[in-house]
Amino acid sequence: MSYVETIKTFLRVFDLGSMSAAARDQRISPAVASARINTLETQMGVRLFSRTTRSLAPTEQGRVFYDGAQRIVEAIEAAEAAVTDMTRSPRGTLFVAAPLGVGRTVLAPEIPGFKKLYPLVDIRLRLSDRKIDLTAEGLDVVLFQGNPPDSNLMLRRIGEVERVLCASPDYLAFKGQPKDGPDLVAHHDCLNLRYPGAPEFQWPLQTPDGPVRYAVSGPFESDDGDVLTTWALGGYGVVLKPRHEVAEHLASGALVELCTRTPPPPVTLGMLFAHKRHRDPKLRLFLDHMGPRIAQALGL
Repeated sequence: MSYVETIKTFLRVFDLGSMSAAARDQRISPAVASARINTLETQMGVRLFSRTTRSLAPTEQGRVFYDGAQRIVEAIEAAEAAVTDMTRSPRGTLFVAAPLGVGRTVLAPEIPGFKKLYPLVDIRLRLSDRKIDLTAEGLDVVLFQGNPPDSNLMLRRIGEVERVLCASPDYLAFKGQPKDGPDLVAHHDCLNLRYPGAPEFQWPLQTPDGPVRYAVSGPFESDDGDVLTTWALGGYGVVLKPRHEVAEHLASGALVELCTRTPPPPVTLGMLFAHKRHRDPKLRLFLDHMGPRIAQALGL
């Protein structure tokens, strides 16, 4: 195995904090990944990771080596791009993440078409409704839905996504329709998206005095937005969702839109990526391919 592949394995282990996770990403066994790290450590005469049966963490030497290793891989990729017509035949792997709803229904169905056009590019897709740290998790691009973060990441904007508050007719027959934000807070069960590190629940509404955030609560929480929709359909509370994710249920009457005079403000849908990656041909082609198709699918 080449030294470059060994370095790539080191980078994935560092980014993901797990030998097994890095092995899955690289389609190798954990034993092979561990052997590559051991070989690298033997060649360098230092420990790059502190390992126990339950945890793995980079050593000080590992952290120093990480920056140089990244530059090595980036330099090799840049050199390959310089001597190969990468816009016609890009190659390599893209690590992509997206929210569950739009990831399952819109992004995932478009990936085989991209692969057909660019057969030498592999896609590793992760779907999660939790907040994702692109840099820490070693991702190339994240399909982002929310308020754009203030960071050094670049955002390829796709459009503004309309959001709605909604609940089932059975829930409304029992609880009544919320009149405004204070009524929502005081008298209604709100179904909230909760994941490790999530901020306190605050639902924003557009009012005559401007946007106001209301601290809401309820009996059920989940880190899966589709589960919240299922609970709302079952009559267990009010849910805040992107309109496109509940449009079918609103059209059928299974869910009823609420607070239409003070609706939630829209959020940005776009693709986040690191500034240093914007010249990567395969990433540019992915952005160019996916952006218009996602916009068309969602009517943005």
